[in-house]
Amino acid sequence: MEEDITIINSNTRNEKIRNFFINNKNKIILSTIILIVFLIGVYGFDSYKTNKKKEISNKFNSITLTFSENTKNSTAQKLIEIINEKDPTYSPLSLYFIIDNKLVSNLSEINSYFDILVEKTPLEREMKNLIIYKKALFNADQAQESDLLNILNPLINSESVWKSHALYLMAEYFYSKDQKQKSKEFFNQIISLENTNSDIKLQAEKRLNRDLSE
Repeated sequence: MEEDITIINSNTRNEKIRNFFINNKNKIILSTIILIVFLIGVYGFDSYKTNKKKEISNKFNSITLTFSENTKNSTAQKLIEIINEKDPTYSPLSLYFIIDNKLVSNLSEINSYFDILVEKTPLEREMKNLIIYKKALFNADQAQESDLLNILNPLINSESVWKSHALYLMAEYFYSKDQKQKSKEFFNQIISLENTNSDIKLQAEKRLNRDLSE
């Protein structure tokens, strides 16, 4: 008797499953198609990104390895193209190469490329902060106080690993302008930080004791 009930229950379950698939055939087929299309799209996009990355890498390496004094203009234009690709690896490297080799002399133009990296390139947070710091370094000799602070404030008002570097740059900036009280205030901020860079903190203490002890 129990075996008969088990067989009946099993048959009933199978019938329900069969009816479910019959009644929902179109929905199941559509869902399967959507899933397949999604998986193909994900795979295709990943493959595209991988190929694009390889293409940009090869382009960057070719440009920089064949660089010479005679190719400055063409090298600059090709590297600017890579900057505009907004690649998180090779766009920053392209700008650094341009700056290191003085391929572009216009300050505003260089700053526009920094802005592309900071505002439009998908960078990991601390990489973005490093580029902000490098922009400040690049501008420090020519910048007005307010301009340099505007660049560095995102670091100064954060918990970034580059915060102490930003404070140190401002301290040295004010010292070079003979604004020693402001310089002292920024050096003291470095010392008071809980998670400051140990080397930066040591240099700040030395500067305070040697040059700002009055």
